[in-house]
Amino acid sequence: MNRIEHIALMARYNQWMNRKVYDAAATLTDAELAMDRQAFFGSILGTLNHLTLGDTVWLKRFAQHPSGFIVLAPLSDLAMPTNLKQLAFADLHELGARRTWLDELIIDWAHTLREADLDHRLHYHNMRGAAADKPFFSLLVHFFNHQTHHRGQATTLLTQAGVDVGDTDLLALID
Repeated sequence: MNRIEHIALMARYNQWMNRKVYDAAATLTDAELAMDRQAFFGSILGTLNHLTLGDTVWLKRFAQHPSGFIVLAPLSDLAMPTNLKQLAFADLHELGARRTWLDELIIDWAHTLREADLDHRLHYHNMRGAAADKPFFSLLVHFFNHQTHHRGQATTLLTQAGVDVGDTDLLALID
């Protein structure tokens, strides 16, 4: 599997797992979703908001890549999140709609990547405004790892709330 195929696999895994997590979360009440569970982002809803906001930040940064990535153009209509702990979406349905849209965008974008794109360095500013310059492929690895990390937290919180998310292994998508 080359790097492009790996990114496409991770994009599919991201979408598959987000559907499972959101389906599981939808079985809980609004109060259960918003309940402070002493997690990094407080609640299940807070954790899912963080993932959506974090993905938005990274995708908006990726849109600045020298290749242009026209498929990411719709992100220009979104404000850059300034606080990754904010509850931007208090309603799971509204958050889920944004998540579904982002996941489709990620898959569509992954299909536009070329091997040469991965070898660039990306210049961006972190959340504190400091300039950064990192290898693009490494940033993509971070992007998908960040999703997996916090989705793992969400699945733990859902399990503690009595909801089984089911199989979460990437192996389920590997031939």
